[in-house]
Amino acid sequence: MALILSLETSTRICSVALHANKQLITSAEVHVEQAHATRLASLIKDISRFAGIEITELNAVAVSSGPGSYTGLRIGVSTAKGLCFALGIPLISVNTLKLMAFQMSNSVDQDNLLCPMIDARRMEVYCLITDVNLKEIQPIQAKVIDTFSFKDLLQNKKITFFGDGASKCKSMITDAQASFIDIIYPQALALGAMASEKFDKGEFEDIVNYEPVYLKEFLVKTPKMI
Repeated sequence: MALILSLETSTRICSVALHANKQLITSAEVHVEQAHATRLASLIKDISRFAGIEITELNAVAVSSGPGSYTGLRIGVSTAKGLCFALGIPLISVNTLKLMAFQMSNSVDQDNLLCPMIDARRMEVYCLITDVNLKEIQPIQAKVIDTFSFKDLLQNKKITFFGDGASKCKSMITDAQASFIDIIYPQALALGAMASEKFDKGEFEDIVNYEPVYLKEFLVKTPKMI
């Protein structure tokens, strides 16, 4: 039995899940800003206790690799790597935007394109465009949104924009072919489903050298002197 623990910490919502042989056993999430550092370990303990399993029984740990919150990603990846080192089990990573596209792939018409968006502050988002079969149409990038964004694709295709970066783009992307869903966020329960496929294929990360996908450098704000 392949028992996989999945950790999703790339946005303000922190979630965890357990899958056994590709089937979801249990999951939990916390909708609290900046709770990742204080709640992730307790969430892992809670779902393990609920499922009646010991951490030592895990066969792999999966983590959402980003892009997203610098702090959230760092917490999730360091926790996942720590567990993998301690237990001697493989690490699996899934790109956060691809995870979001996977979650939406059965919820739109077959001819729609999917554009998951994660807020990157101001008018910038992390985004990706795929079709419903998750074939990449435009690569993952940090993109500043303006009135010309995605014009070429919207001439011929409907695009569903979704995620916590989508709402601020509505005033800029006004084409009739565009639709917006704000409430979609990456979830560990879907991460585990994708990770199970990677486990079967042996697609594991180098635990020592693995780092999240930040896309942008972390900027430390210096307080202004008065």
